[in-house]
Parts: sequence; structure tokens; C-alpha cells
Amino acid sequence: MDITGLGAVSDLAASVINKIWPDKTEAEKQQLAAAVMVVQGQLDINKVEAASPSVFVSGWRPFIGWVCGSACAWNWIGLPIVKTVLDMSGHPVQLSPADISEMMPILLGMLGLGTLRTVEKINKVAAI
Repeated sequence: MDITGLGAVSDLAASVINKIWPDKTEAEKQQLAAAVMVVQGQLDINKVEAASPSVFVSGWRPFIGWVCGSACAWNWIGLPIVKTVLDMSGHPVQLSPADISEMMPILLGMLGLGTLRTVEKINKVAAI
């Protein structure tokens, strides 16, 4: 029993403070939970797509990966080797690198899904 009334004043002050400055950790937990639910939904869709017998459903993601990977391999491995060989053979040719500026967002988006495992490790989710 609170004879002085300080407990009620303290509760009122705490509720006013929480309304002005809400607890960020709870808000962050809610945001993280929402993000994890979105990611889990995308992972479920990916599983269904990968299990499809149709190459047009299950093969688009590997195809995009191979196209982007081939462009990167050409720019950073193939092009320098071909240029060096042609220069050394006395047939210098101007070869341009592939324009990967439009492919990089796609590749980085696909590779970005790999960082989700980091979120799982932080949350101590077991690997499948």
C-alpha cells in the first residue's frame, strides 16, 4: 500500500516518459521480427520454386547467377589474359570490358541473401 502517493506519481511519470521516449529495444525487436518473417516467406517461395520440375521456374535463379558470374569472370580474369596474349603476339586489339553496371545490383541482391545466415547466427538459428 502506497501511503505517500509517490508510487502512483512514479508510475505516471514512467508512462509519460515511455510515451515521449519509447523503449527502442522493443521497437527494434519488432522490426527484426517483421524482417525475419518477410525473409522466411521469401525462403519458402524459393524452396517451392527450386522443387519445381519446370526449368523455367527452377532454373531462372541459377541462370542469372551464371550470367552475372560469367560477366565478372570475363572482366577480371578473361579480358586481362586475352589482352596480354594478343599484345605479346603482336596483335594488340582494343577489347572493352563488359558493362556490368546493370548486372551488379542483381548479383549483389542475389548474394545479399547469403547475409541472412549472419542474422540467423546472431539469433542462434540452427543451420538446415
